[in-house]
Amino acid sequence: MLVLIAPWVAADSFVISDIRVEGLQRISAGTVFAALPVGVGDVVDEPMIRAATRSLFATGNFDDINIGQDGNVLVIIVTERPSISEINIEGNKAIETEALLEGLKGAGLSVGQVFRRSTLEGMQLELQRQYVLQGRYDATIETEVIPEPRNRVTVSIDVDEGTVASIKHINVVGNKVFTEDQLSDVFELHTTGWLSFFTNDDKYSKEKLTGDLEGLTSYYMDRGYLEFRIDSTQVSVSPDKKEVYITANITEGEKFTISSVELSGDLVLPASDLSRFLLIADGQIFSQQMVTSTEEYLTRRLGDEGYNFAKVTGIPDVNDEDNTVAMKFFVDPGKRTYVRRINFKGNLKTADNVLRREMRQMESAPASAAKIEQSRVRLQRLGYFSRAVVETPGVAGQDDLIDVTYTVEEQSSGSIGASVGYAQDAGIIYGLNLQQDNFMGTGKRVGIGLNASRYQDVYNFSYTNPYYTEDGVSRGFNIFYRSTDLSEVNIANYSTNTFGGAVNFGYPIKETARLGFSFGVANTDISTGQYAVQEIRASPRLDENYSWFQSTNNGDGTYSGIEVLDTLSDLPPSYQVAPPSGPGFLDENGDEFLNWTMTASWTESTLNRGRMATRGASQTLALEVSAPEISDLEFYKLTYEAQVFYPVPFLNTWTLRLRTELGYGDGYGNTTGLPFYENYFAGGFGSVRGYESNTLGPRSTPAEQYRVVQPVTEIDDEGNPTQIGGPDGNEFGYVASDGQLSYGVIDNDNDPFGGNVLIEGGAELLFPLPFIKDQSQLRTSFFLDAGNVFDTDCGPLQQSCNDVDFGELRYSVGIGLTWVTGFGPMSFSLAKPINSGDFDEEEVFQFTLGRGF
Repeated sequence: MLVLIAPWVAADSFVISDIRVEGLQRISAGTVFAALPVGVGDVVDEPMIRAATRSLFATGNFDDINIGQDGNVLVIIVTERPSISEINIEGNKAIETEALLEGLKGAGLSVGQVFRRSTLEGMQLELQRQYVLQGRYDATIETEVIPEPRNRVTVSIDVDEGTVASIKHINVVGNKVFTEDQLSDVFELHTTGWLSFFTNDDKYSKEKLTGDLEGLTSYYMDRGYLEFRIDSTQVSVSPDKKEVYITANITEGEKFTISSVELSGDLVLPASDLSRFLLIADGQIFSQQMVTSTEEYLTRRLGDEGYNFAKVTGIPDVNDEDNTVAMKFFVDPGKRTYVRRINFKGNLKTADNVLRREMRQMESAPASAAKIEQSRVRLQRLGYFSRAVVETPGVAGQDDLIDVTYTVEEQSSGSIGASVGYAQDAGIIYGLNLQQDNFMGTGKRVGIGLNASRYQDVYNFSYTNPYYTEDGVSRGFNIFYRSTDLSEVNIANYSTNTFGGAVNFGYPIKETARLGFSFGVANTDISTGQYAVQEIRASPRLDENYSWFQSTNNGDGTYSGIEVLDTLSDLPPSYQVAPPSGPGFLDENGDEFLNWTMTASWTESTLNRGRMATRGASQTLALEVSAPEISDLEFYKLTYEAQVFYPVPFLNTWTLRLRTELGYGDGYGNTTGLPFYENYFAGGFGSVRGYESNTLGPRSTPAEQYRVVQPVTEIDDEGNPTQIGGPDGNEFGYVASDGQLSYGVIDNDNDPFGGNVLIEGGAELLFPLPFIKDQSQLRTSFFLDAGNVFDTDCGPLQQSCNDVDFGELRYSVGIGLTWVTGFGPMSFSLAKPINSGDFDEEEVFQFTLGRGF
């Protein structure tokens, strides 16, 4: 810093007539004048000049300042510090570039700001310290300041993060009650083991060590050692900075038991009510975890009654003579708080009343912590929002009023437009849909769909009002047309055309449960073709495309007396052959059915999210019955589905999911057995992965037809044979040989036929993928699937058909991934079947993209 003051300034003071600033480039003269403690008309002397110099340097904008006098004009000559034109960071991986730039900006180093070397050096030391805290003792930070034209500089930061030091030894000194092996299990940090390559549990980190020491303290205090303490901790680094030695010196103290437990303070609630939340009792070993949990439960209970600022403190009265503790929980409820106003933020599309009707906390009512949280969970379950958070700020000037503010983040709750997807079992899927669960922000569900795939075309319209009444009774209806060719998806050869509709109602019976009722009608027309299996149509039979020729064999390869018959019934009695199988379902019931159905269901859900849940449980029980007398078929189906999520102990980000699906159906009245097109199927996604879709369980019996045995010819007037039918003619014929009709199997495939009993279940271990920040739209899992389809009335010739037999369940294990994208859900799995049967069809890799139905 150079300050030049003219000799006469030092000798004499003067009155400033003007101020001239020289050397400014980026900084305005006004900035300089604002920092000066003097102005025109002021008397300036040497102390004033020193004060002006200090003020200008304090702005941080200048490298050099010269102050002089030109007559009565104060002359200030400055050299500006350069500005930062660019910041380049290289070599960093453990700490993201965005985080580094944000830290530099907070310290005053960002593009466009004035460059200060002291700030850069300070940030260099701080960054070095951050790497040391991560156990990267050999990390180095090199900086370079490159001058640029127009008084600018480029700051380059070269980071060599080095390697995280490995833990060579962890030593706990002073332990007598617990062994070193027992205490080592408490630590998250460990010495290098054969799994350390994957878990990185041998990499030193100060944060992890701090957490381990807190865990060690909790371990002792939860087992009665109230006076346990950690005296000191030493972390030593090897000379090459690659190994770390950790030593913790502890004093265990004595074990304490509880001598008495009581409540004190202003209880405001009956003692009998609050006593239910006391988790410790006389004679128990002291546990700090139980004390903390008791404080939390009591605080939460008081919060449910409106005492949101209540404080509960567990006060131990220690008796060192007999090693006992008298616990006293002091209750300070504070004032009872009331809700002044409930506000919503972030609902740009969704109407305010749609959110407000989910509220269980009311305005002007006592503020209940449980109801406030319950309202937040209900918003999350709607499926309209990716997240919902709640704040309860106090009202200024009022110590007994709060506002409740819910902030939501809207997500896509539907789609409109065309789509193309692919699934292994359905092939290419084309769709033109409008599906909106929150139609125009009203909370009503509207769906219009035109979808086509390899085996199915579906056209439907649906509408549901979840709040048909203010009490939460829902009402909806749907109409549909569905055409299917099930031979394309591993199911016995037949096709259906169905159209119908239904009206449904839902009634809430408690916070997490609903009853549902549906009344519908559907007309189903079934077509079979020549390959219909024997369970659908009896065999053997004539093909509709063939003709029957009754004739006399002339013995020379020709026939005479040829007569074309329309049906088998026109044959002489000697040619009649009884079918080897009984009549099929269509033979007994026809091929077109008008059925009126009634469905009753019970649903309960405590899931934390409407989609990709990770906590809670859900279950559904549904009974569908076709109405007697007015329906062409009389049958019923009972189905139960359930799933539950459990957090995995010690792995907060891992979740265990258990699921099951059970189904049973049968006919009643004049209908024997469940209609075949209502059968259950198993295998593939959502069932037992590793097996082809719908291929598990009973198989059908292939159809049999009468065979064409040879060409049919006759002798013309000139004695020449003329072919009129047969395998090589324009039409096929059936020929009787010695009064016997020849027939046989025309399709050797035993196609899956399904059954009336479904048993499925599975376990999935959900785990997060590394390096993925947002896991809410991504799910990965290790899974075990089990299941099969059974039939309580198997046909005499059916293969792989069993009554319910748990020994016939099929199992598979594997790994799966589901990713919810804007295009639609994408699911993949790699599975290994464990106990395939003779007829089971395996498929190790399976996937589905954008599947809509």
